[in-house]
Amino acid sequence: MATTKRLDSGPKYKFIYTTLLKSLRNGEYEAGSKLPSENELVEQFGASRPTVGRALAQLETEGLVERRAGSGTFARVPERRDGFIFGLLIPELGATEIFEPICRGISMARVGGHHDLLWGPTFSPGASEEAQAEDLCRYYIQRGVTGVFFAPMELTQAKDEVNRRITAALDAANIPIVLLDRDICDFPDRSRYDLVGIDNRRAGFVVTEHLIESGARRIAFLGRPNSAPTVSARAMGYGDAIRKHPDLHLEESVVLSDPTDLPLVRDMMDRIQPDGVVCANDFTAGQLMTSLSSLGFRVPSQVKVAGMDDIRYATILQTPLTTIHQPCLDLGAAALGAMLDRASNPQMPARDVNVNFHLVVRESTR
Repeated sequence: MATTKRLDSGPKYKFIYTTLLKSLRNGEYEAGSKLPSENELVEQFGASRPTVGRALAQLETEGLVERRAGSGTFARVPERRDGFIFGLLIPELGATEIFEPICRGISMARVGGHHDLLWGPTFSPGASEEAQAEDLCRYYIQRGVTGVFFAPMELTQAKDEVNRRITAALDAANIPIVLLDRDICDFPDRSRYDLVGIDNRRAGFVVTEHLIESGARRIAFLGRPNSAPTVSARAMGYGDAIRKHPDLHLEESVVLSDPTDLPLVRDMMDRIQPDGVVCANDFTAGQLMTSLSSLGFRVPSQVKVAGMDDIRYATILQTPLTTIHQPCLDLGAAALGAMLDRASNPQMPARDVNVNFHLVVRESTR
């Protein structure tokens, strides 16, 4: 049997897995038919027996093959229970708190019939976030999922290019996409995909208006470089609120900087002298308050700080954080509804599905 050449530089078991997966998806092995033996696969791929076994074990875990002791490995039809299989492509899952409850909302939603969610394997532990996201995209295409919930990447210089490659690959495979929280292009531009989130421009306006009503008169907006388009929208809402009060002579000060960099934070405080800061999200706000404390600034007596998202630790910071609460479970349910609509009507115009939010006032602005 001729040795099959590898066309990529990833783990060998992954190459064997994807090759066999493609053969199964293409119908080269009918349900119940026998795959080549492990010895034959060892020769075909030039791999060790444990490596071949790892690839077969992954296919078995996914219900694509059945391994029978003493008989070999047989193709089987994966159980779909007359429902849909959706993939979750969320690079920040486990790092940003809002996505776990959104995923729970998708899973728990009672919309339409039965649906399964695939979280996807990690093919290359230790690889860059961008590489893992593209690996997961290819995996979902090979699995033939019904649709993909995608939270586009942020905070990397390559984010735009990677996001475009992922959506283009899913488009080529005719797999519907529903974007979670953010678009793949900067606000106010708009992609052609359904987007489920909150009205981020209005959220920026609401939290800034609260700071103005609380007496702040030198208000800055702080975000990180290479942030998601949601941050641009929130910054525009901040600007809308500033311009609403010409009689107060407020100035717009949008700062894109690392909130943990003490010299940069000191420069912002010396240059703008803010008595209020609207942060792009709670994570940024928490880090800023830590830096301000290190520099001797007191929150809220010297500077009021507000965030957005209302993640868990917003209530347990040394000074509990005023923030915009996102109803993540509702966002998940809305995302599933949008996906089912998209799957049944692929030609439907792209939609913004906005779930309402509310302001939560805590000690950081009192």
